[in-house]
Amino acid sequence: MFTFTPRQRRFSALAFLLFLAGMFAGVARAQERTFEEVKTEALKRAENGMYPLIGLDPADVREAFAAIKSLNDDEWAAGFGGVADRYMAQGKALEASDPVKANANYIKAWRLYSFGRWPVPSSEGKKRNYAKALEAFLAHAKFMDPPLEVVRIPFENSEIVGYLRLPKNAKGPVPVVIAISGLDSRKEDLSENFGAILPSGIGFFGLDSPGTGQAPIKASETAERMYSRAIDYLLTRPEVDKTRIGVDGQSFGAYWATKLAIIEHARVKAVVAQSPPADITFEKEFVLKKTLGNREYLFGLAPALASIYENAKTVEDLGELLPKMSLVHQKLLGKPTAPMLIIAGALDTQVPIADTYLLLSNGDVPKEAWINPQGGHLGRQVKVWPDPVIFRQVIIPWLVRTLGTEGTK
Repeated sequence: MFTFTPRQRRFSALAFLLFLAGMFAGVARAQERTFEEVKTEALKRAENGMYPLIGLDPADVREAFAAIKSLNDDEWAAGFGGVADRYMAQGKALEASDPVKANANYIKAWRLYSFGRWPVPSSEGKKRNYAKALEAFLAHAKFMDPPLEVVRIPFENSEIVGYLRLPKNAKGPVPVVIAISGLDSRKEDLSENFGAILPSGIGFFGLDSPGTGQAPIKASETAERMYSRAIDYLLTRPEVDKTRIGVDGQSFGAYWATKLAIIEHARVKAVVAQSPPADITFEKEFVLKKTLGNREYLFGLAPALASIYENAKTVEDLGELLPKMSLVHQKLLGKPTAPMLIIAGALDTQVPIADTYLLLSNGDVPKEAWINPQGGHLGRQVKVWPDPVIFRQVIIPWLVRTLGTEGTK
């Protein structure tokens, strides 16, 4: 039998804790996909129309990966940006002679540039791709009918940049939905999707999430104030029905949508929250154990989350910052809310279904829910309930019914 002095025992305990910490870190790193795994998974998602490769041609994805040998940010950006550059050039060359083909090329360029900055523009190459993605999307937007308006709202020594589209030939003020992007999606993605709601007599205002895209502020416990300012702006527009403003948010965007359902419940009539983080998602233990290396996310969930905050450099920083975002911590849960539709997947590993149940069981008015027992994040299920189907068959009908435009042609 060995005996240890108190100092040796303290040293042994410290060594054991360090060993456990190292082992945990090793496990966390092992959970992250390698480059080859990312490549295989990305191609599978492109072939099956899965996020974040919805709309990307698998042949273009293969071509991009042929020039990429690692997950280096600038190498990634060059691979996808190179393919996108070709489509962008073709679009410009065809714009005068064949606008339909030009527009199709701009759409392909935008999607490739956007994936070339994914999940966040964390290097010079990815930043260039993001700028080019904006250029390509706006080139595509020139062909939209009804037109897309780029709106700039002064806000805290900066500006809120949003995309407003209103139904064609409206005979009076129309409902408008504020569409909020998520952690790694952008207002361009939502603005493309929300074009499908215009024939129902509803307009939309696409905005980035705090800390992403062109948002003027980083994420914080009070960052929803930028959306309150957006509501202020919409109330000044004569084309907008002031009594029928809606909100739609996906993933982290659904967090902001949920906060607006509470804080702005008197000014919004309908709120869709798709996989809304509320409490458990922000717990330190969940962040440290479930965020790093999350496989439902293609890669880099923790760095993407850290990027939206001013002072988050590590997962440990997130473990300190995110709990402050909890609606329970902020004493908002249980307060009056606007009418809500909450969408979720029972198998979601990014936002646990328990957060949805928490929201459904609190507040002052009944909420509606669409929960896919076989669904993952956002309720999506490969081939059965992909993102576009959920949007067209679940979200749009609810917004049409709740905002009172049923029967509009």
